[in-house]
Amino acid sequence: MVFSRTATVLVFIYYLASCACSCRDETLYFKEPCSGQETVDIDDSSGVVRAFEGIGAISGGGATSKLLVNYPEKERNEILDYLFKPGFGASLQIFKVEIGGDMQSTDGTEASHMHYSWEENYHRGYEWWLLKEAKKRNPNIKLYCLTWGFPGWIGKGTNNPYIDPELTADYIVRWIRGAKTIHNLTMDYVGIWNERPYNIKYIKTLRQTLDHNGFQNTLIVAPDDFGWNLAHDIKNDEHLEKIVHAIGAHYPGTQSADYARNTRKPLWASEDYSTFNDVVGGGCWARTLNQNYVNGLMTATISWNLIGSYYPNLPFPRNGLMTAMEPWSGHYVVETPIWVTAHTTQFVPLGWRYLRHHKGVAKLSKGGSHVALTNDARDQLTIVIETMSHDHSICVRPKLPPYEVSPQTITLTLSGSFKKISKLNVWYSKLIFNGSESQMFMKRDPLVFTNGQAQLCLGVDEIYTLTTLNTGEKGVHPKPRDPSPFPLNVHDNFTTYEEYQEPFNLAPQIGSYEVRKINGESVLRQTVLQRPVYWCKSETLGKTMSIIGNHSWTQMGISAVVEIPRVNGTDGVFVAARVDRGGCYSNEAQGIFFFTFPITGKLMVTNDLARTKVLYQGTVPMTSGKHEMNLTVTESKAQGYYDQRQVFSLDLPETPKNGWVALGTDSYGLADFHSYTVKVPQEASEDILSSKIKLHY
Repeated sequence: MVFSRTATVLVFIYYLASCACSCRDETLYFKEPCSGQETVDIDDSSGVVRAFEGIGAISGGGATSKLLVNYPEKERNEILDYLFKPGFGASLQIFKVEIGGDMQSTDGTEASHMHYSWEENYHRGYEWWLLKEAKKRNPNIKLYCLTWGFPGWIGKGTNNPYIDPELTADYIVRWIRGAKTIHNLTMDYVGIWNERPYNIKYIKTLRQTLDHNGFQNTLIVAPDDFGWNLAHDIKNDEHLEKIVHAIGAHYPGTQSADYARNTRKPLWASEDYSTFNDVVGGGCWARTLNQNYVNGLMTATISWNLIGSYYPNLPFPRNGLMTAMEPWSGHYVVETPIWVTAHTTQFVPLGWRYLRHHKGVAKLSKGGSHVALTNDARDQLTIVIETMSHDHSICVRPKLPPYEVSPQTITLTLSGSFKKISKLNVWYSKLIFNGSESQMFMKRDPLVFTNGQAQLCLGVDEIYTLTTLNTGEKGVHPKPRDPSPFPLNVHDNFTTYEEYQEPFNLAPQIGSYEVRKINGESVLRQTVLQRPVYWCKSETLGKTMSIIGNHSWTQMGISAVVEIPRVNGTDGVFVAARVDRGGCYSNEAQGIFFFTFPITGKLMVTNDLARTKVLYQGTVPMTSGKHEMNLTVTESKAQGYYDQRQVFSLDLPETPKNGWVALGTDSYGLADFHSYTVKVPQEASEDILSSKIKLHY
């Protein structure tokens, strides 16, 4: 293409005008200052204040790492490096996990270490493995545990885990002791009950039980709920004040209450973010990490969740710091929040202290914020600056009030211990929202100071880290494999798993499913005998369910060999197709459910898990032992077989049109699945990644 000289000049003028502060030379900094100017003082002469306690993420709170453990070892190690390896990716400093309670906690269930009061097991689930992998990469990472719910025996027939504080505290401390004695994992922090009412007597009992068992150094973060009301109780209760290390609030919107700050306790955003991990999610996280301290004096921020590693059509898809939901292909995505996190974690070690407000910590006059932190010797300095615009940093919650951000020049003035600093290393990110790739975590030439001053031109939606530290790396592994849809043919007889392990791909939504050795044979056993102390109301239906596959499937077949034990057995079992929902909405699931009740000889086909929409009723032989159930769904027909004999054929209802396959039980109680097989015709398959995922908030 050929331009005239006049056209070239006009294009160049337009280019300069449109660039504003985002247009930089090869050293990143404008040769000419941007419009406007603000002086930012970085000065420790009046002292430093609160200690930085870390940035972290949560595994659990709903089986959010369910698919991660199923990844091939190579890709699994790469993912874990991006999350935990110091100086490589997110370099997380706190790792918070769910203490499984055999109940649904957002996107699935996680197994308890004590299904029943008479047994303990510290090999169930994947959190033990994940904790050890995090600690292996970063021995200094802080570990934090919290319950979302409890096995039913804790509540003694109620939904109140505090009915017997000593029993509940003993249950939690047993988990902490198991972590130490079985896995050599020391819990640094423990919470109370996720987003549910706290109980002061229980908090005190938990502290006493921890101390009695030698865990004096395991600190309590409370209440792990919305708001700061515990601060009132701390003010009025000297004993409570002594035993609570930090007040932990969820989704505070970067704000804390005056009465909470006045306690002088560390304030934590002990669960935050919970946002789709696209570029806007990266902006949400960048603004939150800085402004949680600028506005609310919060010294630790923890993301829900660690990684989007659960089926996409479950609630809150892709809410992790990165995405890994295809263990069958090995595909994963390193999302923008990984590098946003690195801007702080790679350059601010635990224990550094914040400078005072307006001496290193403040909002910027034209939008954005900055925080400055230093070590005890005050010979190191890190400054993190963000200029996230409103529409590009919206979090799911709470609502973000309107504000404006515009390009601006700041003059950084170093005083006190920092006045002799001649340069600061620069790491830079630019979040881009026009479809182009964002510029994330890029090392730039140092910012040079003359007589303690340097100018910096800030554009909109940018992040800067300015630091004396010479560390920092944008880690990289080879490009992950390409995505592919869930396999069309899956069979599992559970012989390749260790006992108590969860099988690959099956995602329990109600109840707890694990591989057991029964009479020398590997089976998948549903283990929950009574309604748990629940976190969401899916448990109130009294049924259990585990899903598998691709939510977009319309035609499919599922068969399973099932057996109901004579002692503590469930009332019935089912296989299902086109199951349309899970998570806390599992009790409302629609689909085609084929129930059998071998003990009573009944058969039922329903359009819902709750069995309120009956499509067909019949009978099956009243015999114990193994039985084979088979359900096939085509475009308009459903057919069912029991022990290879056809027992129904019916026209399908209009909805749902698609969904997962599933297996489960009609009530709490033991049930054994000796094997299952899923088959989907090629023409009925659709790649789940090829269509836009609808968010279910």
